[in-house]
Amino acid sequence: RLSTCCPPATMRLPLLLLATAATTLVLVGVWHRPQPLGTAAVRARTTARGVLPSFSRCKTISSISNRRNAMCVGAQCDDRHLSPERKAELKSVADYIATSGKGITACDEGPGTIGMRFEAVGVTNTEENRRKYRQMLFETPGASDYLSAAILDPETLHQKSDTSGKLFPQALKDMGILPGVKPHLKVYTLPGTGGETVMQGLDSLAARLKEYKAAGAVFAKWRSPLIIGEGQPSELAIRANMEDLARYALICQDEGLVPIVEPDVSLKGDHDLETAIVANLRIQSTLYKAMLDHGVYMEGTILKVNMVNPGKSCPKPYTVEEIAEANVDVLRQCMPVAIPGVNYLSGGQNLEDAAARLTAINKVNKNCPWNLSFSWSAALQMPLFELCRGKGGEIPLAEMEALYAKELKIASDAANGLHTPVGTEGAHVPPAVKQPVAA
Repeated sequence: RLSTCCPPATMRLPLLLLATAATTLVLVGVWHRPQPLGTAAVRARTTARGVLPSFSRCKTISSISNRRNAMCVGAQCDDRHLSPERKAELKSVADYIATSGKGITACDEGPGTIGMRFEAVGVTNTEENRRKYRQMLFETPGASDYLSAAILDPETLHQKSDTSGKLFPQALKDMGILPGVKPHLKVYTLPGTGGETVMQGLDSLAARLKEYKAAGAVFAKWRSPLIIGEGQPSELAIRANMEDLARYALICQDEGLVPIVEPDVSLKGDHDLETAIVANLRIQSTLYKAMLDHGVYMEGTILKVNMVNPGKSCPKPYTVEEIAEANVDVLRQCMPVAIPGVNYLSGGQNLEDAAARLTAINKVNKNCPWNLSFSWSAALQMPLFELCRGKGGEIPLAEMEALYAKELKIASDAANGLHTPVGTEGAHVPPAVKQPVAA
């Protein structure tokens, strides 16, 4: 009788599981039966759907639900440690740096780096030669019409202008150019990453920043170099560098200095533009998340970043318009609107290509809220060094001034989207492929 009333033994377990699942679905359906919405509830849901939380301020997200840290589990995500007065000071400096049509002259090479550039053109690397050269960069007639800020090496903070007799930070302020500084940093190779690096310099940073501020600096800059290659940049390199940038920014603001954060992706390699877009999105989104987690006041920061470009050895051509679109697309996808300005570094580009790309970026950037400008060193300075060749070790300051003034005008026009490139300037033209020699 049992064999006719009960299913075979092989079927009992599947039937039991089926019955259990059916019972669970019934219970879940009862438990989650939707309740009728009243008029007020419908209106509240519709209103909430139309309110987008500000990406740049976790505080705004929290205020919507009246739970300040509701969206910041496990992270500080709050800048309440800064007084209203400190925030106002930081924002004022950042907004000034982001003045439309003006940019940053980067003069922060250490004595060793600028020394190699001097020696390559026959100039002796002395402190006085470095001082005279940098004074020319600051005091070229009309320079302040195109510059809002200058990044200095710590050595330059304590040097004087022989024109005014004032220390360079005060002399710059008198000209309407804000002085900042690059803290001394060391490069450390991350083991097991195939040569990727992280910058070391957080130890005693607060004490050094106090000294820089006392010397007249109002902002600082930290550069984190990254590379694109097989498996690079790795998640380890991105996290390590962006977390350090966030900690540096937090310490800067605590000491009253605006932090310029600089993730710098190298142009070396044969990667295409699409790969560069993905890498830059990974890097920048990690950076902004880290800054928010650390409680960095975003309105009081500036981004200095590489232009999104294909690698120098990329075999695929790109127009300057395609490169411009790539840069603006990256910003649109992850850049907090609270940050007032982006100052692109030249990063191995010559002045012609950098200016062509910056002006194209500004033409594409019609509805974005950021000021997009320049913070160039080599693009402006390498042509100046070439003027020293054959001068018997002398620095031709008058010639340099004349060329530098023209360069700054080009850079300013590019920041306004008004520069007119020539020919293929700004486009990526693949390197020439050597043809095999006929036998």
